[in-house]
Amino acid sequence: MTESVARLPLSARIGFATSPAWLCALLLLSALALALNDLSLRLPDTLWLQAFGQPDDSDIRQLVVHYSWLPRLCMAALCGATLALAGSVMQQVLRNPLASPTTLGVASGAQLALVVATLWAPGLLLVGREWVAMAGGGTAALLVFSLAWRRGLAPLTLILAGLVVSLYLSALNTSLMLIQQQDMNAVFIWGSGSLSQNSWNGVDFLLPRLGLGLLLLLPLLRPLGLLELDDNGAKSLGVPIQFLRFSSLTLAVFLSACVVSVVGVIGFIGLAAPALVRLLGARTLRARLIWAPILGALLLCVTDLGIQQLAGSLAELIPTGAATALLGAPLLLWLLPRLKLTGGQPQAASDSATLRYPRPTLRLLQLGGLLLASLLLALAIGKGLEGWQWQLSELQLLDWRLPRVTAAAAAGLMLAIAGTLLQRLTGNPMASPEVLGISAGAALGLIAVLFLLPYSGLPAQLALGGLGALLTLLLLLGMSRRSGFAPERVLLIGIAISAFFDALQVIILAGGDPRGQNLLSWLSGSTYFVTGQTALGVLLCAVLLLLAALPCARWLELLPLGDSSAKALGVHLGKSRVYLLLLAALLTAGATLIVGPLSFIGLLAPHLARLLGLTRALPQLLGAALLGASVMVLADWLGRNLLFPIQLPAGLLASLVGGAYFMLCLRKR
Repeated sequence: MTESVARLPLSARIGFATSPAWLCALLLLSALALALNDLSLRLPDTLWLQAFGQPDDSDIRQLVVHYSWLPRLCMAALCGATLALAGSVMQQVLRNPLASPTTLGVASGAQLALVVATLWAPGLLLVGREWVAMAGGGTAALLVFSLAWRRGLAPLTLILAGLVVSLYLSALNTSLMLIQQQDMNAVFIWGSGSLSQNSWNGVDFLLPRLGLGLLLLLPLLRPLGLLELDDNGAKSLGVPIQFLRFSSLTLAVFLSACVVSVVGVIGFIGLAAPALVRLLGARTLRARLIWAPILGALLLCVTDLGIQQLAGSLAELIPTGAATALLGAPLLLWLLPRLKLTGGQPQAASDSATLRYPRPTLRLLQLGGLLLASLLLALAIGKGLEGWQWQLSELQLLDWRLPRVTAAAAAGLMLAIAGTLLQRLTGNPMASPEVLGISAGAALGLIAVLFLLPYSGLPAQLALGGLGALLTLLLLLGMSRRSGFAPERVLLIGIAISAFFDALQVIILAGGDPRGQNLLSWLSGSTYFVTGQTALGVLLCAVLLLLAALPCARWLELLPLGDSSAKALGVHLGKSRVYLLLLAALLTAGATLIVGPLSFIGLLAPHLARLLGLTRALPQLLGAALLGASVMVLADWLGRNLLFPIQLPAGLLASLVGGAYFMLCLRKR
């Protein structure tokens, strides 16, 4: 039997050996076992049928099963099937095996639109919350397509654009939650994908819309199948390519928006289910459209039932969407080396691409003047109850402001140096601690310190944060070695790592711990709670790490030339790289301690220094440090005064500026 199978073609052997049916059957058995076990703990088996059909109003257990447990199970199945169907359509239309509502930014755009409408235009929700979500998701998708258009919607570029847009929109969502702190906890949990139900209204809302999506998809099946050919081949068979793509993507966005409007963002199911059925032998579009929704429904059901079993009474507080991201991010990391993705990769920045300023010392003095002016502005001018005021003479205000300004400057300086080290070390002009997930790793280490060692000092925080950043960096380099450190694959791996750590943070924050609100402010980059002692310690760390980075200028000049050239010129590759990686990890940890894991200063400052003509290693390092400090000080000042008395975190404002710049860089490449 084995020999006869071996003589079959490869595609036949794969289909014979594996099938989505096996995985679906395994998940179905798991879901049944979990459901029966959970149900037996809630209610005697003799009352199950009564609870499902006509519950006794006097028995609270039956009411909970009928109006909460059972609708939640049905909602999980519907959401999983809908997202998997939307992901299958997106992957087919774009010929991109990594396309999904999450990776294309559709889910984040829909969530942002709903949050904005809830806060400032609740009347729009009466028209239909799915249409509000669809408008937000569609706008996000258009932004992603515009960023990748110059590359012909190449798979790698498209997914990179989608993930960056998702990060950017998530930062906007966080800022809105901080402005409306009274509703923060509920919005935070819902936005992270909560399947909790207290009636059948959600199921009644989603079921007919899923049915409508299926009916609209039926006439598109045959032309969508022809998209397996190239555009010329499909056009020769009479397929209206542009109309088909527009209508199919609109349908996929609508389905995704319906899910987000009911339960928030459920991450990676739309990627996992279609990818798995493809790997398990579902080669035709028709087979994928059948198996992917089944697998997606079962995946989400098993995940949600598992959460309810493990979390117990806290199950209502733990967002299922965050748990699916914990599974989906490793899946994305596993898929990346196994999929053939094409797309233009950003070239390493070279000195010839930018005119070198002839007098770098003068340029550095100018940037030093900019930093001094920023410090003076942040300390002396502020907005109070009587409007803008010059307040440099008020010593009490200086006691409050000086620690914040000092800490912001030190954090910006450290992120800028870390970004310069990483860009020159990897030869990737779009590398930074935030984008590569290193800041997320540092943040996870600092969260561990906060919850496990709440009374530890700055050295312990810096040590564990640096350890988290270093381990993340080593993981990133280890996983990208197989692809030859191709820049866009490195970025995708980094963003997937960030998604994994973000999901962990969401689960930690959703546990109901009273430290969660302060932690959310810190994760957003707030300097509000910085004390004078902390600011002095961070400034001292920044100065020491800057002094440790300056002797590395020769390495940073030679390493981008390639291993053979650098080695021939006397650079010890192993020693230099280990030192630079350790230094970047410590710099990232020190900065994350103050401004959180997402600011994009590590990307922005080295680019600005290069644009100002500081192309050599040492001038760029110093120029980026001065620029990073200046930008972060100005961001902190704007956060204090822009919406006074509401304060926006400096890291969040910097991320909005830096994220926009990142998208601009992606658009131009």
